[in-house]
Amino acid sequence: MSDEHVVESKIQPPALSCPKCNGMLPMKLGEVTCKLCEARVRIDHAQTRKNWAQEKLSCPECSKVLIAGVDQRPAQLKCGSCETYFTLAEQTPRVEITCPGCERNLRMKRRPGERSIECPACETSFKVKF
Repeated sequence: MSDEHVVESKIQPPALSCPKCNGMLPMKLGEVTCKLCEARVRIDHAQTRKNWAQEKLSCPECSKVLIAGVDQRPAQLKCGSCETYFTLAEQTPRVEITCPGCERNLRMKRRPGERSIECPACETSFKVKF
């Protein structure tokens, strides 16, 4: 199977906080590890799994509308029409943060943990924690 084609899911699990440190947990289902305190947490959400299985998406090669049919992300899929293999990846939510130097809104992928950022406009360095 080729990982050349990747389609991002439009459905994401609910955002949850770590019961130990209150930091953002990875937006996945199953057993996850908190990026801040390394606590291990088991997450399951029946509605997300149902929505994933029923998710409609377009084949990246022929654009035929497909139904995912699987309740996990990432998932390796094959188009029944053109037989192209592709990965249906989990959605990474994006957020806007404000630069403390110039107050410009910056858009970034929201990932758990602490990240060092440098504003491309004013070059102010700062940290964000999710």
